Amino acid sequence: MQHTQTFVESTAPGEDSATSADSSRLVGSDRVLAVLKELARYPDGVGLEELTRAIGSPKPTVHRALGALRRAGLAGQDTRGRYVLGDEFLRMAFAHHEARPEHVRIRPVLEALADRFGETAHYAVLDGREVVYRAKVDPPTGAVRLTSTVGGRNPAHATGVGKVLLAHQLGTLEEVAAWIGDSPLVRRTPRTLCTAAGLYRDLRATRERGYAVDDQENESGVNCLSLPVYATSPAIPSGAVSISALTYRTSLHTLVDAVDEIRALLGPLGEPHR
Repeated sequence: MQHTQTFVESTAPGEDSATSADSSRLVGSDRVLAVLKELARYPDGVGLEELTRAIGSPKPTVHRALGALRRAGLAGQDTRGRYVLGDEFLRMAFAHHEARPEHVRIRPVLEALADRFGETAHYAVLDGREVVYRAKVDPPTGAVRLTSTVGGRNPAHATGVGKVLLAHQLGTLEEVAAWIGDSPLVRRTPRTLCTAAGLYRDLRATRERGYAVDDQENESGVNCLSLPVYATSPAIPSGAVSISALTYRTSLHTLVDAVDEIRALLGPLGEPHR
């Protein structure tokens, strides 16, 4: 049986008993992880006061969590005394990311797509109601590029990568409605599909043609075409690739016309095999 380790220290001078009890509860592993996640939002570092406000916990609680992270090498302080993610955390994250089998295999495809279209190529996987970007290759030229990041998330229903993966999971209107449940779909732009009926029709069309499109549904001025990737399973997509293009530079029509070329660049990775 695994046990969750917590980091609890004795009451700091000046803390009353109520604060001490609250701190003991909050300086557990959940609070340490919350501080770690918040640190990732400040690439230039963050002071203790600002971090305390962001976390919404007593300063001694946050300070002890930072101490635990620093001892593990997961957090550090720069020359100004501001807290940053530690080198050990970055080492583990990048080593893990680079070791992903699908990342290693798909990277050359993304590079070829970015080079061919002069636009950004992504590889993403489905995680519940969101997609998570596992790899990204920007075009070799061009002053304007997308702000998406590896590890970033977007609503699945509003993205090409999300819709092409949902199309393999949700085959009926009832399944789409159940997937939506009681949580309304987020409307990212005026074109976002936010009803079960509208999303179902789009997923059905995606299955029929074998690719998904995002016609400025996640971000105005950006469209994309996405295809499934079979990197780890012969029949179930492990993720999806997309060409995300600025509309003034590359139209959706241009991407659709080139779908066979995109499939050819994917090669066996884009073909199910039973």
